[in-house]
Amino acid sequence: MEKRRVVITGMGVLSPIGNSIKEFWGGILSGKSGAGPITKFDTTAHTTKFACEVKNFSTENILEPKEASRLDEFSQYAIVTAYEAINDSGIDFEKEDRERIGVLIGSGIGGFKSFEDSHRKFLEGGPRRLSPFFIPQMIIDIASGHVSIRYGLKGPNYGVVSACATASHSIGDAFKIIQRGDAEVMITGGSEAAITPMGVAGFNSMKALSTRNDTPQTASRPFDKTRDGFVMGEGAGIVVLEELEHAKKRGANIYAEIRGIGFTADAHHITAPSPGGEGAVRAMRLCLKDGGLNTEDIQYINAHGTSTPYNDKSESEAIKTLFGEHAYKLNVSSTKSMVGHLLGAAGGVELIASILAIKEGLIPPTINYREPDPDCDLNYTPNQPEERKVFAAISNTFGFGGHNAVLAVSAFK
Repeated sequence: MEKRRVVITGMGVLSPIGNSIKEFWGGILSGKSGAGPITKFDTTAHTTKFACEVKNFSTENILEPKEASRLDEFSQYAIVTAYEAINDSGIDFEKEDRERIGVLIGSGIGGFKSFEDSHRKFLEGGPRRLSPFFIPQMIIDIASGHVSIRYGLKGPNYGVVSACATASHSIGDAFKIIQRGDAEVMITGGSEAAITPMGVAGFNSMKALSTRNDTPQTASRPFDKTRDGFVMGEGAGIVVLEELEHAKKRGANIYAEIRGIGFTADAHHITAPSPGGEGAVRAMRLCLKDGGLNTEDIQYINAHGTSTPYNDKSESEAIKTLFGEHAYKLNVSSTKSMVGHLLGAAGGVELIASILAIKEGLIPPTINYREPDPDCDLNYTPNQPEERKVFAAISNTFGFGGHNAVLAVSAFK
């Protein structure tokens, strides 16, 4: 049986360099860094004192103040970003079968701030101090639940958790749900708001974060020889996926087509990638096979590119293993150099960057690339965007626990 084709008809983004698709893409093309001193809490005792925070965030005209106060930031981010994506898609739910429309929005950590705040109240005042909204604020599936309830969408609805691969797993699952005929439309992606005292301290304890407190805007430097760790980010990236004939019937604007997915496990280590990026190689290979693509069909890879010593070397090795000589003809870049690492939201934001690269014929740069690393010798699109016609791109995301998720997207024909 011929596979049902799935297209992207709406996009929404909330990021450290812009709170809409237009602002985000403008920030990407200008090589803007979203990093700066943390404003959300006192960092005096912390080793890392900076992050890529969302700026000027507002729920005005989308959520009532009382409603917003009962939600963790990660749910607020998801609702506001889904609102943009749905509006961008032009879909009118009044004319749709809402039982055939689902929501699949994940998060790597979920309501971390709500957990910290509630734990503090618990220690200070005992069990009776906890809000009845504490559990619904914290649980990861609640973002999908809120979007579903808001729009009355009764199709498949759940949340995915796979650390930094979460959003890509969410989008991949949503793609397959439509492809196998269980829904016509899915609102999907990831949301994260984990820049909290314990969030930063925890990643510092792992030695995962950059400690360049004096120069935060140049701290995220993927594939550069002097990289020393990632920069925490926050935000959300959500897309509207739609079965092709359904999209055409309602006259939807089609940005691109989801072609394939590749999901694998390293089965190696809780945080370190498998030697030579073996798990990443298999995920990229499966993704291309699923999408009916050859290595030569790919012009751009939006890399996981965390700016950590191990990931960037391993990912570069994986790309060379799979793509061979074609690896040196690719443009590779890491948008984490600008927005930081959005953890469970990373895959959604990075897929959107890949879609825009196809649509606009412009490759996002890897900023802060100054000193080449002999172990990372590909074209990382250093410091400036590059004009290039892109037919197909892949987006790599890899999570702690050995989770690998790769998405392929192409121009719609």
